[in-house]
Amino acid sequence: MSILPDEYARRRRQLMKMAGEDAVLLVAAAPERMRNADAAWPYRQDSDLHYLSGFPEPDAVLALLPGRQHGEVVLFCRERDDEHERWHGESIGTERSVSVHGMDDAFPIDDIDDILPGMIEGRARVYCHFGREPEFDARLLGWMRRLRQLRGGGVVPKEFVALGHLLHDLRLYKSRNELRLMRGSAAIAADAHLAAMQLATPGRFEYEIEAELVRTMRGKGAVPAFTPIVAAGANACVMHYQANRAPLRDGDLLLIDAGAELDCYASDISRTFPVNGRFSREQRALYEVVLAAQQAAIDEVRPGQAFSAAHEVAVRMIAEGLCSLGVLQGDADTAIADGSYKRFYPAKTGHWLGLDVHDVGDYRIDGEPRVLEPGMVVTVEPGIYIPPQDRTVPERWRGIGIRIEDDVAVTRDGHEVLTDAVPREAEAVEALLAQR
Repeated sequence: MSILPDEYARRRRQLMKMAGEDAVLLVAAAPERMRNADAAWPYRQDSDLHYLSGFPEPDAVLALLPGRQHGEVVLFCRERDDEHERWHGESIGTERSVSVHGMDDAFPIDDIDDILPGMIEGRARVYCHFGREPEFDARLLGWMRRLRQLRGGGVVPKEFVALGHLLHDLRLYKSRNELRLMRGSAAIAADAHLAAMQLATPGRFEYEIEAELVRTMRGKGAVPAFTPIVAAGANACVMHYQANRAPLRDGDLLLIDAGAELDCYASDISRTFPVNGRFSREQRALYEVVLAAQQAAIDEVRPGQAFSAAHEVAVRMIAEGLCSLGVLQGDADTAIADGSYKRFYPAKTGHWLGLDVHDVGDYRIDGEPRVLEPGMVVTVEPGIYIPPQDRTVPERWRGIGIRIEDDVAVTRDGHEVLTDAVPREAEAVEALLAQR
């Protein structure tokens, strides 16, 4: 299911063609990050370096040198070292960077200060992520100083250009293999949600449900794409709730927002359901508003439609629903015009999805909303969140938070919902919960 070397090579060629032969492109690996003392966080490669190479280790720099006679694709990485491998496991090393990962050449990362400046010499532009990692920025400036000090004075690039301007537009369009991975990631996340729904009964704690989500994902070879949100009752009104410590009480709704990451590709699903298995009248009324808004928004995900169209239709339907229920006073036109609906729906309806949960790519082009095209993948996640302390709303509505989120790929003739395996309709949700 993984991306094959020839696809990484095609991506590199396309990027170098866009940059031109007078450019050099530099992409650094993500650094290892410490959790505390000498305990490191689990390592996860920089998304851009992964997209261009699939190389999984830290302490690496990928240099793309369009038109270079002795190899356009050069990787600087760790050498293999018996003592290091004894403690940390086998490294890839320079030889396998060429034979397995398709580099034209590879050098030890410890030699980069001596080798890379000469490769940069004479190039007009350097494409990189300047400003992202202070350590890499400092090394880059050091290479420029070393280049100036070369005998006879090296020709230093005159321009530093943001790499994302080129690279992130490529990442926005998913290949067949990427979509295959994203379907796999979505299927694992769906299994995790279904398992969590079976466990989420009154008397449990949010962290028990989080543990079930993680257990299911790890059991299928994936990791969480982000820290799961498991929000019971009024906690669901906190948009990015992550404490996950509270008990699940009879009569509560439980909002779960969790996604899997498979070979660095993410999924992102939200479901909201009653802990005791049955929606109350007020919960059901608000749930139906969110569900109708989500379906209408999903219908707007198709080629030629503006990215913003899904949000606009979701806002319209949520405003109309809140007004009809008396949660908002007046009519929907007024609520939209004066922004009063944002008290209960302050978020956007979706985002790009891919190697990052909130994936790269511009949402607007020349001031206009981006038009959807085949290969793009978005989330659709409308919601209603009524804070428990809002005294302007009748008490029966307070403390209810609902979000329904799915991952949707744009196809040639419409869309594909990647996360359809988790029920959304209220009757289907209750039927599933009845099987516990």
